[in-house]
Amino acid sequence: MTLPSHAPRGVIEPGRLFVDQHGAVAQLHGVGIQRYDGVFWAWGEDKTHGGTFGGVACYSSPDLATWTSHGHALAVDETIPDLAPGRVVERPKVLRNPAGTYVMLLHVESADYSLARVGWAVADRPQGPYTYVRSERPLGNLSRDIGVFDDDDGTGYLLSEDRDHGLHVYRLSPDYLAVEEIVSTTLTRPGDHPVGPHGYESPTMIKADGLYYLFGSDLTGWSTNDNQYATATSPSGPWSQWRDVAPPGSATYDSQVSVVVPVRGSETTSYVYAGDRWDSRDLYHSAPVWLPMQVQDGRAELVWRDRWTLDPVTGEIA
Repeated sequence: MTLPSHAPRGVIEPGRLFVDQHGAVAQLHGVGIQRYDGVFWAWGEDKTHGGTFGGVACYSSPDLATWTSHGHALAVDETIPDLAPGRVVERPKVLRNPAGTYVMLLHVESADYSLARVGWAVADRPQGPYTYVRSERPLGNLSRDIGVFDDDDGTGYLLSEDRDHGLHVYRLSPDYLAVEEIVSTTLTRPGDHPVGPHGYESPTMIKADGLYYLFGSDLTGWSTNDNQYATATSPSGPWSQWRDVAPPGSATYDSQVSVVVPVRGSETTSYVYAGDRWDSRDLYHSAPVWLPMQVQDGRAELVWRDRWTLDPVTGEIA
């Protein structure tokens, strides 16, 4: 097997690994990204131990291409069952609640994927260390791949894949530490999958010009597929028909969405798609596929670039 080489620091090359300040492979798998006080913070699955929990790695960057490691924001802990060796902890996503606390949400699993819970941890700074709080099935529902979103009014949302019923959009409590209600549920496509697994996994949501865009990946395991998106004027829907975010048949340039990052600059607002090209035989070296995304007038479309950079001040992509 040929491992993907790493891109030069400061440059994004889809399909090539990022490295940190020490030259180590940045563990940005299943990543969550937020920008706080002009700094991009990223939390990823550390795949040192393959599919089982190796910690939540934390990194910072000025430009989404030059990464500094801050170690583990949430570490393996034998005294906490959800964080013990042998558990599966995926999709770390962080929101800063209105009180200024950093709230990390996680997909918490058993090795056989029967647990299907969402977990919470809290910290007073982006890099942590985070204190684990608990896990649960939100409102009693299965919860596997997750995403998060905080709206302009401070309302927080959890996006959670429940293949028994569909992709749920939950409204969080004002402190983001509990689920209060389901505001909408979407299926893969209207009328699809009347029986059996349905919905989208690895969900993420953005808001652009007053319109909400919900992204997700079909349920094909480690194999990539044509990721989709839908739009609505509210997180409560109704959601539009699902549409391809990349050329049909490209399997989203052989990647799975993890998060879409708005970059608001002095000249423009750009959108960055951060996806994973999973290698189930070597998760540690699974390559990131990060690309510019055009978002306008209800349409979202990935734009392939072999090499590109982001100006975080202007928001422009070159």
